[in-house]
Amino acid sequence: MTELGPVAWPPAPIKTERLVLREPEARDRAAFIELLASAEVHTYLGGPRLRDELERELPEVPEHWPGSFVVELDGSMIGQILLRRAPEQHRPAAAGKPDLGYLLLPRAWGFGYAFEACAAALDWLGGELPGEPVVLATQTANVGSMRLASKLGFTEVERYHAWDAEQWLGMRSPVMSSD
Repeated sequence: MTELGPVAWPPAPIKTERLVLREPEARDRAAFIELLASAEVHTYLGGPRLRDELERELPEVPEHWPGSFVVELDGSMIGQILLRRAPEQHRPAAAGKPDLGYLLLPRAWGFGYAFEACAAALDWLGGELPGEPVVLATQTANVGSMRLASKLGFTEVERYHAWDAEQWLGMRSPVMSSD
């Protein structure tokens, strides 16, 4: 994946009713290790990384690059929102478009945090890159992600086979103002 392009980074923290989306900090390192080593989180993402490997390899401030937001609840990291441009070798329908990804710790599942955080990130992105559609890819077996994609306004572009599973690619058209 590549950076978002002409977007000023980092933005001011994005506040929702319950969450804050902000850039990663050193205090998030343990939560990133937990997130990246979680078998539950990576069920549909090719499996978790080894905790020992993460402890050795993650920098002091993990995932510190444009498009990476920490999702914070009550002062603690519960997940990550990723916004990057899909690479040219990606699915032709997705190539070059902003791509939404997200990971939440299992203890944060089932409370609507993923929707709240993704919706806030998409609203922010719409202000930064007005008129650009956004893509999201997930395994069709990931029922929760399929449901979230629909709730966020993504519609199916295609299904394809990759990584030994059926994948789903959705696109969210830009919200155009009616002035």
